[in-house]
Amino acid sequence: MHIIDRRLNPGSKSLENRQRFLRRAKALVQGAVKKSSQDRDIKEVLEGGEVSIPIDGMNEPRFRREGGTRDMVLPGNKKFIEGDILPRSGEGRGRASAPGEGDSEDAFRFVLSRDEFVDLFLDDLELPDLAKRKLAEAESEGLRRAGYATTGSPANISVSRTVRLALARRVALRRPRPETIEQLEAELAECDDEARRSELLAEIDALKAKVRRIPFIDPIDIRFRRFETTPKPVAQAVMFCLMDVSGSMSEHMKDLAKRFYMLLYVFLTRRYRHVEIVFIRHTDRAEEVDEDTFFHGPASGGTLVSSALQAMHEIVRSRFRPADWNIYAAQASDGDNSTSDSDAVSRLLTEKILPVSQFFAYLEVGESGGSTFDMSDSSLWTLYQRLRAEGVPLSMRKVSDRSEIFPVFHDLFKRRRKQEKVAS
Repeated sequence: MHIIDRRLNPGSKSLENRQRFLRRAKALVQGAVKKSSQDRDIKEVLEGGEVSIPIDGMNEPRFRREGGTRDMVLPGNKKFIEGDILPRSGEGRGRASAPGEGDSEDAFRFVLSRDEFVDLFLDDLELPDLAKRKLAEAESEGLRRAGYATTGSPANISVSRTVRLALARRVALRRPRPETIEQLEAELAECDDEARRSELLAEIDALKAKVRRIPFIDPIDIRFRRFETTPKPVAQAVMFCLMDVSGSMSEHMKDLAKRFYMLLYVFLTRRYRHVEIVFIRHTDRAEEVDEDTFFHGPASGGTLVSSALQAMHEIVRSRFRPADWNIYAAQASDGDNSTSDSDAVSRLLTEKILPVSQFFAYLEVGESGGSTFDMSDSSLWTLYQRLRAEGVPLSMRKVSDRSEIFPVFHDLFKRRRKQEKVAS
């Protein structure tokens, strides 16, 4: 018999320490991925690349002996002599202050593939409050136990059920027990009566013949675990992307908004199979467009945010029944909006949009080099702050530089505990 250890943890390793080490290494890699992605373009993120983590973070925990008296034989050296004080382990490490001075230690560098890089970046992200509602008409199938079968793969043999059936068959057919034959053989060895010996020999031969006729395990006893495909509950979700493309949006602002939506698009298509994405762009009027027009089509004009919210409301009412769909929305704007439009925006949000939405995020974009606090007096930001003060669930963030897109996106869609409310 050959036993092959296929566990993820090799032999002579502490299971708990090994798992703790793997979790720590994964966190370091994820941190390196997020840090390197801040200075990359969206397309560069999708291509993977090289990341580095500190060597110290790769050390695996182990037990060390402290104290006591030990005899050790060390090789000779040309640097120290008897009586010298050796430096403490770790001293002198770090980055050298000048070329040729001090010791340094390289970081652990490795290359991640496209899929590995994106999966690590999106690993702890999710759509907030995703509820399982009506089953989608999708090809999502899972396996479930469906009893036992007399045929199947050897890997699916049910040992317990097989042994139970074999035992029941042996009992029903009165298969002789090995102990019974051993007792008769012991009696035969001590018996001196020839007549009795003949009876014992005949009985032993008959029992052994019956044992051969009734095997310990018969092919009819073997049972295999059976599985059958079953549809799995799939949550249907729709994401509305609302982007301001009016004349007040500079090219830098539009670039920030598009980067945010490109990252959102990658996140949704990679992590969820059944998520509809609706692209709406607006000036003083809104229109539903396709993906290419949303990201690349030119547009300009005045600004009426209520037009985009009204378009979203009409699409929800006509195509996405709130009882069957999880509805999300992400809005990007520079915060400029007509003062006369504030009442319409407030009414649409509080009465039409937010009551049927799982999550609504607002991203305000600013000019390059400006502080995020410089945008606090925009009309739309002030309106949304007032609505939040009244208890309306809105998540609001500001960005003014490319490097802020990834942290803000991660903050909006990071995985939260069930009892934790969505951070706003």
